[in-house]
Order: sequence, then structure tokens, then C-alpha cells
Amino acid sequence: MSRSLVTYVAVGAAAWIAAISAGSAAVPPQIASCASCHGAAGLGNAAAGFPALAGMSSTYIEHQLYDFKHGTRDNEIMKNMAIGLNGAQRKAIGDYYAALKVPAAKEPDPLPNGLGAEIAMNGDWGNKTTGLPSCDSCHGPYGVGVGDEFPRLAGQPKAYLAAQLNDWRSGSRKNGPLHLMSYVASKLTPAQIEAVAGYYSKLSANPNHLPKPGDAGGAK
Repeated sequence: MSRSLVTYVAVGAAAWIAAISAGSAAVPPQIASCASCHGAAGLGNAAAGFPALAGMSSTYIEHQLYDFKHGTRDNEIMKNMAIGLNGAQRKAIGDYYAALKVPAAKEPDPLPNGLGAEIAMNGDWGNKTTGLPSCDSCHGPYGVGVGDEFPRLAGQPKAYLAAQLNDWRSGSRKNGPLHLMSYVASKLTPAQIEAVAGYYSKLSANPNHLPKPGDAGGAK
């Protein structure tokens, strides 16, 4: 392990220890390692492309850890983290992150527009019945997330979102309900992937309120 990575992990662990020292809630012992990448408050690290976990569905997190362990979601770092976890441990980690609060924030004004917003809200049907459905049709308005299967996209790092779409497109990520994301990603061009990832990365992870439909700043 490089000295810079050792330092990064040590700083993350120290931040986690400081954060939990202020409270009394019991946390799973694995969270110290998770915090080195996902942050002491579970809000991720945009610069490094590490996603936020705070406020996500416990079941979703639990399923992702299972998939990392069993190879239907491919990431060497996460596989090494998940491979020793049993079902009870995965659930405890999911419950911990699901309970963390995401700071409320207004949506940007004006809202981001352009190609990414168009795909997110309307898809790309091209006058065909086999076109690309909108991201919001599953992930909720402005990517706030829906239930246990469709996670929050809003506010996640652009690099992370783009990497996941590319993984589904290449087949290195195979998980998800009904293989929907493999189908969706196969229809996206590299430019569309960059655009839609950029769009969601600019949105609030916990908006004070959702803008009315049609208020997306004239997305075209």
C-alpha cells in the first residue's frame, strides 16, 4: 500500500473516531474502514469519486455488499471489504448508513439543463418504442431515489455515476432489478453518460422541496 493511501485511510479513520466520539450511538466495527472513503458522516468524497451512503436504503446497501462479495458487482476494493461479511453484518452496516442524516439544501437555481437533464427527465426515444426511458421514471423526480431498488442519484459524484454506467455498459456490473440498468446503459453513448452523470451530480441530495415539472431551466 502506498504511503499516500495509508495516510488517506488514517486520516479518514481519525475523522470517523472524532465523529462518533461526539455521540453515543453504537456503530458496527467495520464503519471505521468504510469512513476512510465514504466519509465520517457518510456523505462521500466527490473529489475522489466515492459515493455518499448516508440516507440510502438499508436494503439497497445490504444488497450491494452481497453483490460485491459474490461478484455481480465488480470492484476490487469493495470486494475485499465485503468478502468477510455475513448477512447480519451487512444488515448492520446498511442500517447504520440509512439512519445518517443528509443535510437539506435547495436545488440549484437555475436548475442544470442540456443533454443530461433531457435524458434524466425524458429519456431518448427517437420516435421508437424501444428507446431509452428517462432516469427519473425509476429513480424519482430529480433523482431523489425510490424504495430499495432505485437509489438516490442526486448529489452523487459525477465520476462515480459515470463509472457505474460504464460498468453496466461493459458488463462488469451485472446487478440490479430485471437487468434494467444493463439495458439502459447499453443504449447510452459516452457523451450521454458524461452528461447525465454531470446533471445528477449538481442536484441536491436532500432538497427542501422539489421544483414543479417544467421548471428545469428550459432543458433541451
